[in-house]
Amino acid sequence: MPKIPSSVIPKHIAIIMDGNGRWAKSRGLPRSAGHKKGAESLKKIVAESIRQGVGYLTVYAFSSENWQRPKAEIGFLMDLLKSQIKAQLGELAKNGVRIKAIGDLQMLADDVKAAILDAEEVTKHNDKLHLQVALSYGGRQEILHAARKTAGESADFEAALYTSGVPDPDLLIRTGGEMRISNFLLWQIAYTELYFTEKLWPEFKEEDFLAAIEEFSRRERRFGTAE
Repeated sequence: MPKIPSSVIPKHIAIIMDGNGRWAKSRGLPRSAGHKKGAESLKKIVAESIRQGVGYLTVYAFSSENWQRPKAEIGFLMDLLKSQIKAQLGELAKNGVRIKAIGDLQMLADDVKAAILDAEEVTKHNDKLHLQVALSYGGRQEILHAARKTAGESADFEAALYTSGVPDPDLLIRTGGEMRISNFLLWQIAYTELYFTEKLWPEFKEEDFLAAIEEFSRRERRFGTAE
């Protein structure tokens, strides 16, 4: 993969990883196979983010609405999350990745929370890539949580968000062909560049990631200023 000039690399990239189920269905496979393949895609994109010098990567892994899915699928996803943390933690820590989970983590089972807390503790001093994993996350829920926590005091509002201390995304990538935000980082993406692709998440490769970054590099960001 080519190395993109650091001057055009987004500091923070967010990704809505969509299409695991459709990828599996199109191949006559169970949805679980799509989720497994999606986990492989994430590993590749994390590695490419490190190589390209991306500072922050936030991925939408499990939304607050996903709790409405069948219990068997939820159970599989939670088990996959735990197994991936255990399998990847050593390499991620070695490569300078700092892991943080954002969302309503109280909804998660104790063993899942324990695995997440362990990953956060092991990687807390790393700073090469800040990897935020959105779990049991909803943008509206986050805004309400911050508003209640600050009682409407605007000066403290951003500090009360799950993403406190993290710069807003420069680029949001959504795979799977859908062109909507799906309740992800609603406050933070006010001026984020949006990139939609038909590629299903399990098919999303490093070259697709670089294509999104290259498209971002060609855009002129005005942040609401006049042309």
